[in-house]
Amino acid sequence: MKILFDFLPIALFFGMFKYAEGNREWAAAVATDWLGFMVAGGAVGPAEAPVLLATVVVIVATLGQILWLKMAGKKVDTMLWVSLGLVTLLGGATIYFHSESFIKWKPTVLYWVMGAALLVGQLVFKKNGIKSMMGAQMNLPDAVWQRVNLSWVGFFAVMGVLNLWVAFNFSTSTWVNFKLFGGIGLMFVFVAVQAVYLNKYIKPDSAP
Repeated sequence: MKILFDFLPIALFFGMFKYAEGNREWAAAVATDWLGFMVAGGAVGPAEAPVLLATVVVIVATLGQILWLKMAGKKVDTMLWVSLGLVTLLGGATIYFHSESFIKWKPTVLYWVMGAALLVGQLVFKKNGIKSMMGAQMNLPDAVWQRVNLSWVGFFAVMGVLNLWVAFNFSTSTWVNFKLFGGIGLMFVFVAVQAVYLNKYIKPDSAP
């Protein structure tokens, strides 16, 4: 359930972009009416309107996630705050400058921030971020936890590079498809492979 909640802004970004891409004149008119005061020149053209509208949707959706968690009395993960900051900063630049390049950097920066947090935590603070999140669900040797943590660091690093490669070598529509299906698909594949690897190391809890 949580993973669906986490990917909700991406799904809404995808849905808005695809609808606006198929209705570019409508998208340009709506973007100009609603976003004209925020963009350089005051007008949005059909070419950039889909990604601008999708960017507004993902900013609002991310903010909505935080507000919902706050109202429900639940903790807001640090990375969700980071995501809101990045999508607001880079999304705002995308809207103002009519340039999709800024929002295309957002997934990469977020991947690299998460990877850096795990790496610095392990090497500098001697704290294993993955163990902190999953240690209550499984019992693994410390050496294995370190390898798991570093494997996530590598995964986030690769995903950041892959996002940039797709973003700036293919069409925006292809990048939007990759952002949703590629990102989620590769995440599931990575988790599945890791689960197979970890299975042989899992220690059953001792009987009382």
